[in-house]
Amino acid sequence: MTILLSDRRVASVRVAECGEPLVRLPRSFGPARALVRAGVAERLRCAQADLPAGRSIRVVEGHRSMVDQAAIVARYEAEVRAAHPDASVAEVHRLTSRFVAPVPVAPHVAGAAVDLTLVDRHGRELDLGTPIDATPEQSRGRCYFDADDISAEARRHRVVLARALRTAGLVNYPTEWWHWSFGDRYWALLTRAPAALYGPVDLRAAA
Repeated sequence: MTILLSDRRVASVRVAECGEPLVRLPRSFGPARALVRAGVAERLRCAQADLPAGRSIRVVEGHRSMVDQAAIVARYEAEVRAAHPDASVAEVHRLTSRFVAPVPVAPHVAGAAVDLTLVDRHGRELDLGTPIDATPEQSRGRCYFDADDISAEARRHRVVLARALRTAGLVNYPTEWWHWSFGDRYWALLTRAPAALYGPVDLRAAA
């Protein structure tokens, strides 16, 4: 059964902040040059090196501010409420967390998560079944990593990407094939680590 980020077990994971800095990814991971924790960057480098020839990881987003996270939650929550008018408040919260994490446990806010895809040697994005950030409603569930309703080619690309990332120690959020993380509460729960390594990072406070 899929564990969602709204699950109480995620929020109950202890955070033992290690103080690792945010670093900017090199251009080899795409023009976004996302900010991530140093440990995440190192694992992405390992995953990149483990891919077949002619394939590369492109990261489109890393660290996200609490303000931005809250805005995404509010926007998608409104869409969920419109699509499921009879859903209770608790159910809307659960459904919303399929696509965007509650702020207190959000891996992006901790600099622990990346949204990424796979590109060829010319930098062209490969078919992975849906665009990045396709909601469950928009994609009819094809955004789920294990979705059946995708092409054989998209499935192969997802498997190639997952093999490299999992070998490097990252975990996938199963409702979003593009979302991978390391060191956050969700990672700690899935890997049975004693605590998360990374808590929320406020760049304004750090400055």
